[in-house]
Amino acid sequence: MNTLMISPASTMQTEMMQDMTQMRTVADAPVLPAMHSTPAAGGLAVSSPSFSHIMSSALHRVDGYEHTAQAQQTAIDMGKSDDLAGAMIASQQASLSFSALVQVRNKVASGINDLMSMSI
Repeated sequence: MNTLMISPASTMQTEMMQDMTQMRTVADAPVLPAMHSTPAAGGLAVSSPSFSHIMSSALHRVDGYEHTAQAQQTAIDMGKSDDLAGAMIASQQASLSFSALVQVRNKVASGINDLMSMSI
């Protein structure tokens, strides 16, 4: 007779708590790696990356997604590849990342307009 081995509830609960603790650690981790400030010329400290650097890297990443999707679509069109699903996923990833970037740009522009309309 084949019996199914069931773990005691305390063991399962302990494993679940460990998994939840690990997930919480990952969720609480910073998105960007910590930047150490180093004294620059003039005695001023250099802080974390600037907003323009972060936006520029995001723009380059979105551009990379677009180029990858275009290359996969071209390979499908020319018969060099039969990975239609991969090409469609790459296309959707490029589209979604571009939409997210546009939304961030619109929020930033709206915030700047709000700041400009404030009276001093």
